Order: sequence, then structure tokens, then C-alpha cells
Amino acid sequence: MTGAYADRVRRMAAMRGCSQLLSGVRPVSMAEHLDAVRATLTPDALPDFYGEGGPVEALELRVAELLGTEAAVFFPTGTMAQQVAVRYGAELTGSTTVGLHPLSHLMLHEGDAYAVLGGLRAVRTTTAPRNPIAEEVAELAEPIGTLLLELPLRDAGFVLPTWDELVDVVAAARDAGARVHLDGARLWESTPHLGRPTAAIAALADSTYVSFYKSVEGISGAALAGDAGLVRYARDWRHRYGGTLFQQWPAAAAGLVGLDRELPRLPGYVAHATAVAAALAGLPGARVYPTPPHTHQFRLWLPHSADRLNAANLALAEEERAWFVGGWQDTEVPDLAMAEVTVAAPALDLDAAQVADLGARFLRRLPPT
Repeated sequence: MTGAYADRVRRMAAMRGCSQLLSGVRPVSMAEHLDAVRATLTPDALPDFYGEGGPVEALELRVAELLGTEAAVFFPTGTMAQQVAVRYGAELTGSTTVGLHPLSHLMLHEGDAYAVLGGLRAVRTTTAPRNPIAEEVAELAEPIGTLLLELPLRDAGFVLPTWDELVDVVAAARDAGARVHLDGARLWESTPHLGRPTAAIAALADSTYVSFYKSVEGISGAALAGDAGLVRYARDWRHRYGGTLFQQWPAAAAGLVGLDRELPRLPGYVAHATAVAAALAGLPGARVYPTPPHTHQFRLWLPHSADRLNAANLALAEEERAWFVGGWQDTEVPDLAMAEVTVAAPALDLDAAQVADLGARFLRRLPPT
């Protein structure tokens, strides 16, 4: 067991033992995941085979229904799904340029796969910490074949456009002859801010990717949704990328469980995030962004080093069975660290006064400098 993995296991064990959790969800064991899946399966249910039948097909149908698309195809990872989506756009339009935000997942977290594997080239749509607006797309210095919009833009603070801004930027892309792809890894929780159901949001785009482990707490996996032509293409390229596994029923079945259980709860998490963010903003030296949060996730800064903050959170969890916020990262400003806060089911048990009290207890745990 490597040092990094051992540290992760220690954090997960501490989190599982907590009676209070402000950010995130209590980690579940493999047995607990399988028990949740088993409860939904009939005794004679058979698995999928190379992506056909079983929970995989049921999940694809469910996603297509939720997004209002002709079809959807299951992928083992979102990275793979998005590479196929932008490749398809390039083949249809004849353009190898993709409009990307420099903070988008494709630019920061996918090892430049769109370029290395797909032979595509990025055109940066804006440097502002938000998705591009219509005027910026209309005034790009060169044409693009696909515009990718990440909803919400995670590395800018889980920020979303308004509905009107989204409609306008899609129209600008269409006017420029570009297709539109939605990186909807966290699309499920974007509906309260946008004021529209997922099907209305997906209807704006040519393709939409959604995740089954972010927000809906599945094991892994993703889906790419769109018209029948996209899905036929995606199935072929999923195979070429090595993503057509012999059986993927555990991940697909867990995705179905997550959609059933978590989708109805997400609007409540988003609403509670506003109260949590306001309470955290009152901590000494704290800053929260965006205010109010656009989803159930937002960013929190505190004027201390990440090492001290992570040590304080672990001590609080192990000794008081209370989890504040983990995953602190140092910023370019010395002694100023940032963490992402995720308001989920456990946080609903904490009102504003309890959040403030938990924050004070956390800060008292800071080790000396």
C-alpha cells in the first residue's frame, strides 16, 4: 500500500466513523455498494454482454428518457465519452478545432487526449472564470467545429450561466456553423439554477455527457446522449478506445440506483448549500465563491496552509467524529488554501448555527505554525 493510498484509506475510515459530515458523503464499502445493487435485481436477472442487455441497456434507456434524446450509450469513463463526442463533431463538420475553456475538464484533466488521440486543436473561448458568452463565441479569431460547454464549470467554482446566457451562446455557436457538446458531468444538479429540467438543457445541444459517480454516487461510468447517428458512431469508437468491456453490470446497476435515489434529492442539496455557504463565510478570514452557490458545490478559502487545514480536519474527524471539509489545496497566495465544499445528504442535518459551530471547532484544531 503506497503512502498516498494509505493516507486516503485513513481519511475514508475517519469519515465513515463520523456522526456529523458537512462536506461530502459517508464512504460506503464494496459490500454496501453491492447490497444496494442486489436489492434492485430479480433473482434470475442476467448481466450485459459487451454492452448489450442487462442493466447497461436499462441505464441507456433511462438516460435517453431523462435527457429527451433519441438514444444514449454507456461508457466506462467520461473522458472516453467526451473524446468520442468531439471526434464525431470534427468528422461531421470537417473542422478539427474545438472551442474550449482553459479551465475545462478536457484542458486540465484528460492529458490532452483530444489532441494526442483525436488530432484536434483547442481554440480558447474566453479567459474569464465562467463559460463563454455569445459575443465571445461570435468574435473568435478562427472558426470552430464544436463548442464545448462544461455545466457547471468545476474549476472556476462550479459556476453556471443564466438560462438566457446559455441559449444565446448556443445560438452564437450555431450561427458560426459549430456543433454544441455539453460536458454535463454535474448536469443533474444544474437544473435549479438554470430553471429548466435536464431534457430542456440537453435539447440545446447536439450531444451531452453525464456521469454516474459524481453527484448520483454510483461506482463509475458515464453516458453520451444524442441522436441515433451519434450513438451508432459512439458504439464503434467505444470499442476502438477499448471501452466495450465484457460485462459492466455492477457500474450500470449502481448508476440506476443512484439516479433513483439521488436525483430527487439534489434540489434540496442545492437549496441547503446557500445556507451552508453563508454560515461558512462568517468564519475568520473565510471567503466563499460563488455567492450564493450555483449548485450544491462551491469553493471555500481560509487563510492557512493546506497541510494545517487537512491535519485539523483529520484530527476533528478521528477525535470528535465530525467531518468539516477535506481536500485543502494551497493557492498561489502563501498561507491561503482552497477546498471544494459538497453539500449532500449528511449536511441536511446541520443548520446554520451548527455549521458555524463545526467551523469553530475545526479552526481550534489547527496545529501550531
